[in-house]
Order: sequence, then structure tokens, then C-alpha cells
Amino acid sequence: MNIVGFIKDHFKQGLPFVAYRKPGAKSISAFFQETDRLFQTDNYSESGFVFAPFDNAFPSILIPESASEVVTEDLEYDLNPNFGLYEEFSENSKEDHINLVTKTIHEINTTRTRKIVISRKEKVALENADFINVFLKLLATYRRAMVYVWYHPRVGLWIGATPETLLKLNRQSFSTMSLAATRPYENTLNVSWNTKELEEQSLVTDFITNKIANVSKDHKTHERETVRAGNVVHLRTMITGAIEKGGEGLSRLIKALHPTPAVCGLPREAAKQFILREEGYERKYYTGFLGEIHMQNNSELFVNLRCMELVDNVAFLYVGGGITAESIPEEEWEETKLKTKTLKKVL
Repeated sequence: MNIVGFIKDHFKQGLPFVAYRKPGAKSISAFFQETDRLFQTDNYSESGFVFAPFDNAFPSILIPESASEVVTEDLEYDLNPNFGLYEEFSENSKEDHINLVTKTIHEINTTRTRKIVISRKEKVALENADFINVFLKLLATYRRAMVYVWYHPRVGLWIGATPETLLKLNRQSFSTMSLAATRPYENTLNVSWNTKELEEQSLVTDFITNKIANVSKDHKTHERETVRAGNVVHLRTMITGAIEKGGEGLSRLIKALHPTPAVCGLPREAAKQFILREEGYERKYYTGFLGEIHMQNNSELFVNLRCMELVDNVAFLYVGGGITAESIPEEEWEETKLKTKTLKKVL
């Protein structure tokens, strides 16, 4: 039985699984858990695949290597015809989001908060939804992203194609990235970024380097660059370093980085509390993180962006953007619309 067959069988039986392809990889990997037990972790000492929420006050879900069949294979993308979709978000979604962005700018201008990432959830009703086909189409469309389908009967069904690495850890060597600012991809990476976008990305970079200094005394910040993620481009700075030997290195890195200013804001705790208080819905696993931990001395985690939660024949799409004092509410709304196209292309 191939991975698609395993996915169908596990979903039918209500058993947890995750199938995914890392950026640029040719093969698909998967964990198929043997029971429906809900495993959780907060110290990240186990081997397996972790699925973590935005709110780090809650534990992460783990599909353990020891309780799963782990499969890797090359996969042909046998795509079915597109199925229909029609949107069911309320008419005041735009007004609500613009009002929230305006309130967020006021918060930034009247407090010490410098950046807050505001998001929204869009409901899309589907006809003849087939989550496996959505997953296969994401694989075929976004080869430079971490593409995944994740399921637990007690949590839900999530699918995504995220461009952002939270961190990679190989023994003691790690790398992470500062990713921020969004523009449409217009057949070139030669982009003239404005002051607001450059400042937004610099805030993320400064935060990460300051936090990493508490974990690693030897780290390097690389040149800022423009990178493509599907139909958009972002500003990215890579940061590399090494940690001391010991069993708590991964946990310390995660706690230092998550949630990053790219998905939360600065100062982190103040921005997080504003989000939890004002955003008006629960992000759940959107802007959390996911990936392998302690697999053959490697851990590779990705920020859960460009994702959707599927419930029966309804897809909930999650998108957001970083707000600073220079933000223009109407443009922030348009940016979220641009980001939903990444997922709507496969619906």
C-alpha cells in the first residue's frame, strides 16, 4: 500500500497521521500512528512529528516515532478534476478587518508596542471536497514550501503549504530565518521594498538575534534577500549558529523563537495578549509550528502559515499580516486577500 492508500485507510479508521514533503525534496514522508491516543509534549525530548499551537501556553501534539509506522516514498501526483467552491464569509469581513487594523495601529501609537500581527479566518464552502486531492495539488503547485496534511480525530484535519522555517537543528548546529513583508510575485526578485516593509523585517531579525544570544554565543546573521513563495515574495534573513551539547537544546531554541514577531509582534508578550484579546477568533494551530523532532539527530520545524482547517465540506483559511505605525488598513486587507490565493488556487 502506498502513502495515499495509507492516508485513506487511516482517515477511514479515525487514526492520526501526517504526510508531508519538505521544501525542494522529491520524496514524501509520513507517520501513521497505530492508535488514536492523543500524545502531547512540552519539552520536545521525544522523536516524532510535532504539531504546535500559536498560544504556547498550551501543549503541542506529538505523533511519536515509537507509536507509528514511518513511510517515505516518491509519489506521482494523480490529480482529479477541480471541485467547486463558493465563499461564505460575511459581507462585513472587510470592514471588520479594517476596523481591527485601525484599532491595532492606535494600540501601537499609544503604547510601547512596535508591531502586532493581525489575522483573520475565511470560510469557504466546498462541493465534493477531497482533502487528498487538495494535498496532492499543493504538492504539485508549491515545490519550495513545506506541504503537509495532518489529522488527529480529537483535534481535526489541517492542510498547508508554508514557506517559513522556524528552525533546523543538526546535532548542535542550527539555522533559522527572519521572514516578513509580502508583495505579489511579478516574474522578478528585484523588488524595491518600502520603508515600512524593511522596518517590519528588521524588527523580526533583531528579535531573533537577541533571543538566540541567550541560547547561542556563536551565531551569524546573513545578508537580507528577497525570496519567492508561490504567488508572493518576502524579505528573508538567515541566521545560523551552534548550541551547547545537552538534552534541552531544542526546547530552549523553540521557547526562544516561538512565537516569532513574524506571526505575533513586538514586544512579544504584549502583542500576544492584544491578539488573544482583540482578534475575535481562536487561531488554534495557525501560526504555530510543525515538523520532525529528533529524527536521526535532526529536527526541522516550520511555521504553520498558508494553511486551512477542513471540517466536512467547509475549508477555513487563515491569513494575516504585520501591522506597524505606518500600516494602511486598506492595504493590509488587500495583502490578506493576496495570501488566500495561495490556497484557493488548489480549491
